[in-house]
Amino acid sequence: MTAPVFLVGPQALDGSPARVRLDGAEGRHAVAVRRLQAGEEIVLTDGAGRGAIGVVGEVTGKDALTVEVRELRTEPEPAVTVTVVQALPKGDRGELAVETMTEAGVDAVVPWAAARCVTQWRGERGAKSLAKWRSTAREAAKQARRLRFPPVAEQVTTRQLCALLAEADFAAVLHEEGSAPLAGAELPATGSVVLVVGPEGGVAPEELALFAEAGAASYRLGPTVLRTSTAGVAAVSVLMARTCRWG
Repeated sequence: MTAPVFLVGPQALDGSPARVRLDGAEGRHAVAVRRLQAGEEIVLTDGAGRGAIGVVGEVTGKDALTVEVRELRTEPEPAVTVTVVQALPKGDRGELAVETMTEAGVDAVVPWAAARCVTQWRGERGAKSLAKWRSTAREAAKQARRLRFPPVAEQVTTRQLCALLAEADFAAVLHEEGSAPLAGAELPATGSVVLVVGPEGGVAPEELALFAEAGAASYRLGPTVLRTSTAGVAAVSVLMARTCRWG
């Protein structure tokens, strides 16, 4: 069984630590939920590419343990980063999209308030929804044994999204009427890829026009129409294979 992953503060992995203390919420989960015992393998990460692989040395109380570090590891930044701009879906489909895209390897997620979104993030509700997306990304990254966790940005408007697309080395919008397949797109060898996934009602014509002005062409995934909550992971899978990150 693969060793479980737990998140620690960056200072815990500074230098060349021989022993690291895991406490707080992560320590409580390790002790009370996972019931880790001395000698069991464990992985610690700061979520930014650094990790420590070791074994549990001692369980100290109900919410803390020490880790005897056997190896320090660094996950380098990918040559091509993939950001998915996800329109706000209904219900819990947003968390599903974030979870599966994180497992597939997405580097960042940006929530987007598209014109045809039924769901709206405002005030306290918006803050809670964003917190859920971020928690989902964190837990999915741990489940996928990642050392780099994808950040979930603040919600963007269409105008703000245009600026993000203009800065990308490759920008694309998933659309069922896209003129070319995403699998055949010419991708950069290095740099940033930004992909837009629209809402249930589709990307509005005026949004498509603005995105085209910003340099984002429309692409299709295949002959079928996917839900907004599954289109992102399908597209990320294509991009991971095309950029040789799934080599």
